[in-house]
Amino acid sequence: MQKKINKQWHGYLLGVLLPAISLVIIYFALASDFKFVDFIRYLNVRGDLSRALSLSVLPNLGLFFVFIWTDRLKAAQGVLGSTIILALIIVFMRFM
Repeated sequence: MQKKINKQWHGYLLGVLLPAISLVIIYFALASDFKFVDFIRYLNVRGDLSRALSLSVLPNLGLFFVFIWTDRLKAAQGVLGSTIILALIIVFMRFM
């Protein structure tokens, strides 16, 4: 019998890891010749860090719908929760 990923903490974990992986993909696509820390500093100085983080959260939408369609509602709740937390952090960064 195969176990399903259907716990809320699974959703929170995947909802945080997927944006981190997406941010690394953005880094490799745009500025792989720099160090990752320098890339983050550059985005912060330009005021584009919140925009890059916003783009990196978008794949959570797909993960959320996959969990909904496969009837893994607890994991979908976790993804939604982590997305809301990340969105609040991004809004705070954007306006402070």
